[in-house]
Amino acid sequence: MPRVATPDGNAVAVHDLGGDGPTLLLAHATGFHGHVWDPVASRLKDRFHCWSFDERGHGDSDAAPGDDYDWQGFATDALAVIDGLPLEPPLVAAGHSCGGALLLLAEQRRPGTFAALWTFEPVMIPTEMPLPVSGDNPLAAGARRRRAEFPSKQAAFDNFAGKPPFDRLHPDALWAYVDHGFALEDADGTVRLKCEPENEARTYEMGMGHNAYGHLPEVACPVTVACGERTDAFPEPVIRAIAERLPRGTAEVMPGLSHFGPLEDPAAVAASIGRALG
Repeated sequence: MPRVATPDGNAVAVHDLGGDGPTLLLAHATGFHGHVWDPVASRLKDRFHCWSFDERGHGDSDAAPGDDYDWQGFATDALAVIDGLPLEPPLVAAGHSCGGALLLLAEQRRPGTFAALWTFEPVMIPTEMPLPVSGDNPLAAGARRRRAEFPSKQAAFDNFAGKPPFDRLHPDALWAYVDHGFALEDADGTVRLKCEPENEARTYEMGMGHNAYGHLPEVACPVTVACGERTDAFPEPVIRAIAERLPRGTAEVMPGLSHFGPLEDPAAVAASIGRALG
């Protein structure tokens, strides 16, 4: 597993998910890691060479320098991966939630990095100015309560499979999350989350502090902005507002899916990505 250095001193883990064809970079949602894209990538390997990475504080990447989880840092991670492999722009990329937002932030910072983007419920709301960072964040509170240790990976899988929202995940995606998201803690088999609950919580708290929406008109490449029909996070009106603000934006509502769409139906998501980026 290669690791690339960022300009601010972080080390970012990169995963070669295989395949043949042009490079497809995949960016994950908050609290997850790059390998949760494995089930989607396996369905795209005949069209793309798929790569993913662990954002700072997630998976096998370092924690954010100074515990600063400003989302511009996640854009820095993506650009460092592109520079460090190296991958020659323009590339195509797909991102889920935080991953979608960071790809748009990266393109805004370095125009021409991407030839086209596919995003699933990128984290932003239709407002010209970023929102103030607030400690009163229910997602952050939930992350801080998250159980971090289990007696085994099987026990972790069984726990998540039995409760929402993880019970909606495709088994292959849930296993990828557990298998690569937990590290052996003790010789007795105890495993611990690699993404510390506090790091996840800080990521949520900073989630509306960026201004990607305000700069969407600067994104010149085609962008598909998708959402789940059953989402409770970024519903169709928000997604359409994001798509309409983009010079070449297209909105897509995916039947039956929630905010966790890429982890729920890898086949449908792979098909959508293939249509948008192929």
